[in-house]
Amino acid sequence: MLTTRNTRGWLTVTLLLWTATVFGDDWPQWLGPRRDSIWRETGIVQKFPENAPTCLWRTAIGAGYSGPSVAQGRVYVTDRQLKQGSANPADPFARADTSGFERILCLDERNGQMLWVKEYECPYTISYPAGPRVAPLVDGGKVYSLGAQGNLLCLDAASGQVVWQRDFKTDFSIKPPMWGFAAHPLLDRDRLICLVGGAGTTVVAFDRATGKEIWRALTAEEPGNASPALIDAGGRPQLIVFHPESANSLDPASGKLLWTVPFKSNAGLSVATPRQLDDLLFFTSFYNGSMMLRLNTNDVGATAIWQTAKASEKDTTHLNAIICTPFLEKGLIYGVCSYGQLRCLEAATGKRLWETFKATTGGEPVRWANAFIVKHENRFFLFNEKGDLIIANLGPGGYEELSRAHLLDPTNKDPGRWVLWSHPAFANRRVYVRNDKELACFDLAEKSQ
Repeated sequence: MLTTRNTRGWLTVTLLLWTATVFGDDWPQWLGPRRDSIWRETGIVQKFPENAPTCLWRTAIGAGYSGPSVAQGRVYVTDRQLKQGSANPADPFARADTSGFERILCLDERNGQMLWVKEYECPYTISYPAGPRVAPLVDGGKVYSLGAQGNLLCLDAASGQVVWQRDFKTDFSIKPPMWGFAAHPLLDRDRLICLVGGAGTTVVAFDRATGKEIWRALTAEEPGNASPALIDAGGRPQLIVFHPESANSLDPASGKLLWTVPFKSNAGLSVATPRQLDDLLFFTSFYNGSMMLRLNTNDVGATAIWQTAKASEKDTTHLNAIICTPFLEKGLIYGVCSYGQLRCLEAATGKRLWETFKATTGGEPVRWANAFIVKHENRFFLFNEKGDLIIANLGPGGYEELSRAHLLDPTNKDPGRWVLWSHPAFANRRVYVRNDKELACFDLAEKSQ
């Protein structure tokens, strides 16, 4: 039997643990709360235990490239289920009409228990058809989800009930891009801003509450996959849109074009989100390399200060990123190049300071090899396509690996090897990772001695 004194102590510890879980930092969208790839929680492990971090729970899910999002004690993720008797084409590049369903899943953050599932029929006509690409966006009691075929849904976060929905294909008379819809929607005030595609509708802003169109802008042959970014420059907010033909700045309230700079991306592969560093704005693509713009400080405008001259996926000069969104700080650029080279460049000049394969392939160049980069305090967490989570120091002097743990096995073989290409979420002193079979949660809290 517990004494009154022991009971009070037990209740205090329980309350502290519950408070730490409930009031831990959320990861409510791709790249984190501020969409900047920075994890700001404290009390995180400096080094993984020898037997890897403790797995708190695992829950079976279906296939997909989309990362999880964590908000208000719940985890949201999307996946795809094939219809019985249906199968993906043997060639992942083939654009066959394959029957199946996309799903939006809501799980209890504490134990991985499924709370609700929203399923809708969604035949695929895209290449690399494993599943959705876009992480759910959670805000104001709503979940916004964009599927690979252009199904945009707003759901009640508590119940999963549909608030409103749009279908890009029918609403805008367009075909899905070869690689599917993969640009993460951006929430700005009452506007949900999406890359849609088509003449005059490459970018569309929807009313977050009703789904009604607010404005439309830009024309490009393909929309690309680079998620839009919101920056401050020239004394005003600017919406940055990078599609396969150019870098563009729009007025986020009206969609009015503020400036444009040509920057071609072959095969529609504008993927990495533009990243700002003071008055610099960085763009990178798989075939065409990098471009650095200097933003005007007193008015609206931008000028290229350096750019890759040669389009090549192998003979690369700067950074030819495809899956990894680069991280910029202290005058430096960190990112993963076309064949898995983790590189560091000088932001002002594009000069390469170093490269290494240690975080990605372990030694050999491999096409599209990847590691996602997230900053935490004075070090970085890198989650690579082999399912390894790495703690490392990155600086002008090179790459220093501090600790590594294998969390999850890769289960997708579309590129001809086993890969895990889903961005992790960091919240509540935990990391949430998924492959095509399960979503798992690992404890990263620093233990008291």
